[in-house]
Amino acid sequence: MLPQAVYNDSMLKWILTLIVAVAVLSLWAPRFGKYSLGHLPGDITLRRNGRDYYLPFTTTILLSLALTLLGRLI
Repeated sequence: MLPQAVYNDSMLKWILTLIVAVAVLSLWAPRFGKYSLGHLPGDITLRRNGRDYYLPFTTTILLSLALTLLGRLI
């Protein structure tokens, strides 16, 4: 007999939140370039074999800080 998976409500809420956040950020990603997000000092662009790889370290930290402050205010 195989054990049944148990999902509690809080895990489902986090999964739903992550899906919505990824969808929203994917839609807004092209607009970030207008505000210099993704091109800040500390953001790295690598070019290898004809492909560009973006590592937006500074942008990630700033967005994380902004979302944390927004979450604490709400």
